[in-house]
Amino acid sequence: MAMKTTPTDWHYVNLMYQWEDGKLTEEETNELFQHLVDTGLAWQLQGTYGREAARRIASGDITDAR
Repeated sequence: MAMKTTPTDWHYVNLMYQWEDGKLTEEETNELFQHLVDTGLAWQLQGTYGREAARRIASGDITDAR
């Protein structure tokens, strides 16, 4: 069974590409990483995402709701 993607999913995929290219504002970066933490994806993607999420949690920029 194929997963169905939504416009919201594509929004975050786009933010991921922009983050990797260094093109996000601080606010957009926090939005992205808060979403990745909230969905658990931060811990399933390549290590740079998990490390960045952990750094942002430690600095208080985002929260860890686990």
